[in-house]
Amino acid sequence: MSSKTRIWVFHMKELIYTAIFVVLGIVLLLLLIFMFSEDHSERTLTDLSGKYTAGIYTASMTLGGSPVEIAVTVDRDYISSITFHQLDETVAAMYPLMEPALHDLSAQICEKQSAEDVSYSEDSQYTSMMLMSTIRTALEKAEK
Repeated sequence: MSSKTRIWVFHMKELIYTAIFVVLGIVLLLLLIFMFSEDHSERTLTDLSGKYTAGIYTASMTLGGSPVEIAVTVDRDYISSITFHQLDETVAAMYPLMEPALHDLSAQICEKQSAEDVSYSEDSQYTSMMLMSTIRTALEKAEK
């Protein structure tokens, strides 16, 4: 009976290192699969839930023969900001209530996330009405 007996000697330290590397390899593989797999059903549900198409939308009005553009920045679900887009200095000097009125309207609209039920200051009621008309035009462009 000549059987060859084999004796294997394992060091505990090597076994632990091997087990750790195997677990890390499996975790890395699962992470890569999770990151690069596409789930189309989740993506279509989030795209449909947004109220706006994200971007910057402009609308213009004419004051004293000079065009004034208002830029409305929106994300999918909310209005981010409303600003003047390249406001000419002469228009700003001729109509000094434009900037404070737009700042007030912008704060209200961004807080309420709607152009409805916005209150106007008595000092700049007509200016605010003109600005609101232009803002509504830009928001209509942004809606899906």
